[in-house]
Amino acid sequence: MWDSFSAIDFSVMTFALNLLWFIFGGGIIAALLWCIAGVLLVMTVIGLPFAVAAFRIAGFAAFPFGRRLVDAELLGEQPFPGTGLMNLLWIILAGIWLAIAHVLAGLACLTSLIGIPFGLAHFKLASICFAPLGKRTIPSEVAEALERARADRIVGGNGR
Repeated sequence: MWDSFSAIDFSVMTFALNLLWFIFGGGIIAALLWCIAGVLLVMTVIGLPFAVAAFRIAGFAAFPFGRRLVDAELLGEQPFPGTGLMNLLWIILAGIWLAIAHVLAGLACLTSLIGIPFGLAHFKLASICFAPLGKRTIPSEVAEALERARADRIVGGNGR
């Protein structure tokens, strides 16, 4: 019975979840708020790196199912110098409050059976709020394959 499921079935489910999330789960609100934050950050010179991250997260917040935000380093990109320090500043100034808001929204969604996937999406967004710089959005299948390959390199002794 389970063998009859295909990638098309999962892509239909992903599309349905993203559509429901965007309309009913808070996706449109989260995306708009991240876009507004990005526009405000663009207005400052110091906020430009944060603005890029905010716009990237806005796209992810609109349609989180079937995609993951991963470290750009996992994709072979070199980390930008100072990313860790800037992420620390982000956590202190905004990240903690955004994460708390997403956790509370996630808990509210978990109060109903239908809201469980939406609550999990809010938890994904909460985890991104802590370190948004240096992330890239990729399909979940690609992220899992990259993480498996990295784990194989580490276990095989070829990794860091």
